[in-house]
Amino acid sequence: MPISLATKQAVSNEEWSLRQELAACYRLFVKFGWTDLIFTHLSARVPGQPNQYLINPFGLLFQEITASNLIKVDFEGNVISGDYPYNDAGHAIHSAVLKARPDVNVALHSHTRAGTAVSAMACGLLPLSQQANEIINLVCYHHYDLATDNDDECRRLGEDMADKWAMIMHNHGLLAAGRNMAEAFYLLYTLESACKIQVDVMASGAEHIIPSDEVIAGVEKYGLVGKAKTADSYLDRNWQALIRMLDREDPSYQN
Repeated sequence: MPISLATKQAVSNEEWSLRQELAACYRLFVKFGWTDLIFTHLSARVPGQPNQYLINPFGLLFQEITASNLIKVDFEGNVISGDYPYNDAGHAIHSAVLKARPDVNVALHSHTRAGTAVSAMACGLLPLSQQANEIINLVCYHHYDLATDNDDECRRLGEDMADKWAMIMHNHGLLAAGRNMAEAFYLLYTLESACKIQVDVMASGAEHIIPSDEVIAGVEKYGLVGKAKTADSYLDRNWQALIRMLDREDPSYQN
């Protein structure tokens, strides 16, 4: 029996659907140039199993990730299913976020050039663009430390996340959370875009134009992340458009 069919038959329909969405997200990281060899990690809480999550098998490139080769791990670090180990730092980060925030079901972590550059800036994310202004009050900061086998670091990471939806991890990278894949991906895309713009503006040497607090509040008002049902349709439309793009180019993530 093919591995994909065996996995599909062994899990619920809800989990299989989530596996396909998470595998799609890994492929989108490749598409948008957000990968870092086999490093970084994306996770999703298993439906009906709040103390378990899906994450990438450590050792595979993101373009190799499929619905069936994702591994299932519990908060204690036990591999429930899967033939690969996990990244220890990935487990520490994702279990910390998912433990601290029961309303979060997806966490995406990146080491992009622009995101890491802004993470090393003492000024943090600046309100230099519409993208930044939409999410700037959703962002928290976390002082860098090694997460692997460091219970105190994991505790601080969860505490720093508090009620925010995105985190800039100093000298490290970005993290975006969401109630579903569509929300988390949109947030990371917007944060990454804001970081790219900030790096470009600062590199230009030109004087910065900072909008007024009223303008920032006005842009934030129309933000899509962390809002009620009215925002869900926009996020879902965006996510489904991305899925259609993947399906046209390479639907193998579904297997």
